[in-house]
Amino acid sequence: MLIAVVDDEAAVRKALKRLLSSSDLEAETFESGQAFIDSLSNHRPDCIVLDLHMPHLNGLDVLKQVSIRGLRLPVVVLTAHDEPGARAQCLAAGATSYFCKPLDDQTLLTAIDTALKAAPA
Repeated sequence: MLIAVVDDEAAVRKALKRLLSSSDLEAETFESGQAFIDSLSNHRPDCIVLDLHMPHLNGLDVLKQVSIRGLRLPVVVLTAHDEPGARAQCLAAGATSYFCKPLDDQTLLTAIDTALKAAPA
């Protein structure tokens, strides 16, 4: 399974890639929402782990772009800055789940596993 990790913080991308790799999941990282969207012309991940707050194209924008392209991908949204209404907006835009950072490794891995199992074939 290929998991796309989209986060503007290099340390977070590195840590998530290491976690996913240790769980036998292949991870590809992107430093921006735009870099991820641009990559969709070449391939499609099985799941996205997406930071909500990024410069330029934020997580909600990425969710909308994925939907506009007609892709039905499971998305786990992460945020360090929870705001009123953000969870509802993300879930309405197609996110599978929404978590506040920091979260423990097992919670994230379980959310990814659940998202993958529920993904449309």
